[in-house]
Amino acid sequence: MLKSRKDNWYVFYLRLRSGELLVFSYLGAIALGTVLLWLPWSSVNGGLHFVDALFTATSAVCVTGLTVVDTGTTFTVFGKSVLLLLIQIGGLGIMTFSVLMFLTAGRLPALRDRWVIESMFIRNQKILIWDLVKLIFLFTFICEAVGVLLLGAGWIKSGYPPVKAFCYGLFHSVSAFCNAGFAFFQNSLEDFRGDWLINFTVCGLIILGGIGFSVIYELSQRIRSPLSRRISLNTRLVLFTTLFLLGFGTLCICFFESSNALRGLPFGQKVLASFFQSTTARTAGFNTVRISFLSNASLLILILLMFIGASPGSCGGGIRTTSLALLFLLFVNRFRGSSKLNIAGRTVPDETIRKVVSLTMLGFLVIMVNTMLLLATQTEEFMHPLYRELFVSYLFESVSALGTVGLSLGITSSLNAVGKVLIVFMMLIGRVGLVTMAYGLVREQVKSRFEYAAEDVMI
Repeated sequence: MLKSRKDNWYVFYLRLRSGELLVFSYLGAIALGTVLLWLPWSSVNGGLHFVDALFTATSAVCVTGLTVVDTGTTFTVFGKSVLLLLIQIGGLGIMTFSVLMFLTAGRLPALRDRWVIESMFIRNQKILIWDLVKLIFLFTFICEAVGVLLLGAGWIKSGYPPVKAFCYGLFHSVSAFCNAGFAFFQNSLEDFRGDWLINFTVCGLIILGGIGFSVIYELSQRIRSPLSRRISLNTRLVLFTTLFLLGFGTLCICFFESSNALRGLPFGQKVLASFFQSTTARTAGFNTVRISFLSNASLLILILLMFIGASPGSCGGGIRTTSLALLFLLFVNRFRGSSKLNIAGRTVPDETIRKVVSLTMLGFLVIMVNTMLLLATQTEEFMHPLYRELFVSYLFESVSALGTVGLSLGITSSLNAVGKVLIVFMMLIGRVGLVTMAYGLVREQVKSRFEYAAEDVMI
């Protein structure tokens, strides 16, 4: 009987599609994290509310960073350790860890599992699954170890005891590289706005964790043999778009906030704070400036950056930098009268274009529906003309959750149970929902037996 049940579970596992397997894996990690954070010894006060534990676990596994409780003062050492583990697992991907366990046990993972890992991190690259997983973990370990040393040194310089400084460095290094945005400080990193070492270390970790492992792998191969390898179109788009968004966000925030949130700061600190916020807005969630003090123009820039997010095959979320690049270049090509998307001597397949357009529209739709539901469930007791500004707050919160960013205008902890559950669903959709949709869109198209008469539509 036991063997039969085991066989049934194995058959169920094999029948799962790749996208479904990914969703169930994350749901399992969230469920386990919720139970662990719900335990009395995980929090200082002897236990979180179940919804708060669910919200925090989801935010950690989906590497979002939105919080309904203060991380530094609410959780015990055990609770913080659980949180750190959830962030690391969620950032690198649960399937990556499962494949690693198979390989270290001397067994080959299922072909479907290997395909999920390769499609998530390396596309159109000839590399063995063991080499891929080894590269991901080695690169992650090196980046996070360097981050621990630099951040620890920065906090020692700020007056923290060495042990506490390096413990803080460990947590924030993992949180930054995984683009999670969790911090032990109530105001995130606002107290270290002028510390160049801490700011550049956190920004560097965020960029490395969000640029994509395929880009890192290709650049490392190019360094080893610079003459024999051509940089792929994917890598060029990622690098160019990332640099553009960093510069664009920095200039806009510095310009809009020089006489507002950054008023009174030296010019160097204004640029540093603007660059930091531009970097973290694309899925990281740290802040050195009070987000609720920013102007509406800056909030609009942050919403756009959060919606775009990081690059494919990275620890971040959003619709991805390559999607933005392809949509913009598609418009340019169509404006020029070209029926195909041609970039740098290459033609992007129509299937990829359809997927990008579909995922972008799906992202817009999910944000609009969630914002509407938040407005309907959170503001019923308010007179609408007096609380019109809540629309911006809930829209900002929805985009932040879908992009797995973690920035907030300060309303997260005031949400009721329904609002917290809505944000939980948004974080899950942002981390695995859009990816699952992508798996569905790349399936082979079934040709219709019939083709109807064409009829044009006015646009």
